[in-house]
Amino acid sequence: MSQERATDGIPILVASDGQPYIGCDAAVMLLRAIAATCRTNAHDPDVDLLAAAEAIDQEADALAVRAIAHTA
Repeated sequence: MSQERATDGIPILVASDGQPYIGCDAAVMLLRAIAATCRTNAHDPDVDLLAAAEAIDQEADALAVRAIAHTA
């Protein structure tokens, strides 16, 4: 069983040109979630910001894989 990702709830649309897209509302939701996470952890000395950045990269990778799968 695969791990559920934070980006799993973002809808992916395939346009008439076959390219995967996320809607503006989904992009805004994603950016607001990243901003909220940064604000939450900005003053916490126990939070490793490099680890947080790695987690964001992993979410981006997972979203990219889902987008590719939608075009296959």
